[in-house]
Amino acid sequence: MAPEAVVVSFRLGGADGVAVEARKWDWALAELGFEVRRVAGAIEDGGRADDIVIPELAIDEPGGAQSGAPVDEAAVAHALDGADLVVVDNLCSLPLNPEAAAAVARVVASHKGRVVFRHHDLPWQRRHLAHLGADLPPRVPGALHATINLRSRRELEARGFSGAATIHNFFDLDPPPGDRAGTRAHFAFPDDAFVVLQPSRAIERKNVPGALRFSTHLARMLDRDVRLWVSGPAEDGYADTLARVIEHAEMPVTLGRASNVTDAYAACDLVVFPSTWEGFGNPVIESIAARRACAAFPYPVLAEIQAAGVRCFSTEQPDVVARFLNEPDARRETYFDVNLRRAALSFALEDLPGTIEQTFCTHGWTAW
Repeated sequence: MAPEAVVVSFRLGGADGVAVEARKWDWALAELGFEVRRVAGAIEDGGRADDIVIPELAIDEPGGAQSGAPVDEAAVAHALDGADLVVVDNLCSLPLNPEAAAAVARVVASHKGRVVFRHHDLPWQRRHLAHLGADLPPRVPGALHATINLRSRRELEARGFSGAATIHNFFDLDPPPGDRAGTRAHFAFPDDAFVVLQPSRAIERKNVPGALRFSTHLARMLDRDVRLWVSGPAEDGYADTLARVIEHAEMPVTLGRASNVTDAYAACDLVVFPSTWEGFGNPVIESIAARRACAAFPYPVLAEIQAAGVRCFSTEQPDVVARFLNEPDARRETYFDVNLRRAALSFALEDLPGTIEQTFCTHGWTAW
């Protein structure tokens, strides 16, 4: 009988970064021979027959429906019952629903199977959440704490979490071609428009004003019809701020998600990633797979990605980006070719199952 794994999170199946990466772990664990189930506060892809939705585990926005809602720990324990492996994906990392995090931590502390706490971010890394996360991540004997960047692992180790591991994000570096013409038509982009895509939710740390400043400077240098496209949506109470930012923008701003990420990258001409903090920063590598140049703000973890040899431009240097865009096609294609080869050495999705397996072995988990 195949071992059973359960992935637990606030929400799964959607387009946010945690859900995207949880989907990859779901696939990788299946490749390693696990039967994988999902448990979450919300499942946004239509669901699978064995999914279990516990609404009280959902992200608890201030004043939202889950505010202060007690979590039925018996229901959580029942959902995890029999699992050889439980992967708690960010739910016990950030206090986005403190009641849920505390309840899941108590349940897995007495769970008979093995437990991985997977951390995309940690409470002290978010200024507005630090005061809520004194008990996060939980200290469960024998559990493996896996971070998506080296910085977080070192910060965990400095706080006494020995044996933490880093498994960064992995990517399909040969994605199917997206629908450029159809997507641009859907969003009413003119044929001659130069579209700058910010592929992220609209929240404060994603820095939409930074994307606008960069795009405005770039437009002046290119002397073209430049449009900023923010995939969104606005979350964490950012909708009013975003509306004001768009109202005062010097260029047209489009808000909305494409039907899939490959269509979004195909439809744009440049990717902008102005975030001030990211646990990893998927668009940096996704843009390489899509053969699009990316201009990123130098957020702290970006240096770890660049240490693998991949290159991206800086939002602080729109003049350098403009010069690149004006280079002959052959030189730009060479840039994309080199970036893709380097990315394949460190970030190829087919390497994820083996990386997980090796990490488990290092932790002493060699038989199921």
